[in-house]
Amino acid sequence: MRLKKGLMFSAIALAGALVLSGCTDSGATPEAAPVEKAPEFAAGTTMADLAAAGTMTIGTKFDQPLFGLRGPGGDPVGFDVEIGKLIAAKLGIAADKIKWTETVSANREPFIQNGQVDLVVATYTINDTRKEVVSFAGPYYSAGQDLLVLAGNPDSIQGPEDLTDKPVCTVSGSTSEKNIAAYTTNVIATDTYSNCLGPLRSGEVVAVTTDNVILAGIADQNEGEFEVVNNPFTEEPYGIGLALEDTEFRTFINDVLEESYKDGAWVDAWKSTAGKVLNTPEPPAVDRY
Repeated sequence: MRLKKGLMFSAIALAGALVLSGCTDSGATPEAAPVEKAPEFAAGTTMADLAAAGTMTIGTKFDQPLFGLRGPGGDPVGFDVEIGKLIAAKLGIAADKIKWTETVSANREPFIQNGQVDLVVATYTINDTRKEVVSFAGPYYSAGQDLLVLAGNPDSIQGPEDLTDKPVCTVSGSTSEKNIAAYTTNVIATDTYSNCLGPLRSGEVVAVTTDNVILAGIADQNEGEFEVVNNPFTEEPYGIGLALEDTEFRTFINDVLEESYKDGAWVDAWKSTAGKVLNTPEPPAVDRY
């Protein structure tokens, strides 16, 4: 991961700067992706196995507004969830046949390696260390790490350089935890970002750090309490995690993503979820490594 101190990072700039646009009054709700009828795949591939089973298990976050948040019915809702549904639909699997499993930052690789999930779509940053144990399709979105502070920014934090020796909260095992260590060693790590909000409210920490889109969702869900510094200092390409070296499945997912970019399904998924708070970016080019 490339940390950029004081520089604009191009991926986010090209994606429309991802500034908060205020809560749009679109009232949009996700529409079910059209399910492929009787899709055919080469025997022995993951696609063929999942299509034959008629169901699949997808890991996602359950505590991150706009991307993956447990809804009233128990299933998660958000942009990551809609991306998972798009992939399932191309396998002939309807949304109500998906089993959603909560994945936190620290268990995403083990869940994939152990076969507990077929995919992970969970604000999952692609990096070389993770590529050693899992494969990634995508990216399907590019974010950047930022800081969440109390409304009014009482500590006048403008960026990570202002955090020297100051306590900061993030999630254990996340890319954010590794990145913020370049600026402060006073890090409180927990299992979910929601568990960082109490320490921020009480003053035990001066900031919470993770990707800007996650922080924007938290601020939106807690109106008037927090604000995003809006000075991202990393590039965070979100990928879809799958079993290591499952090249056929990875290629299939990348094809689905590229098709969704062209036919508008990706934009529709964004506008009905994260787009209620954030501007619509350009989708990133998938990596055909």
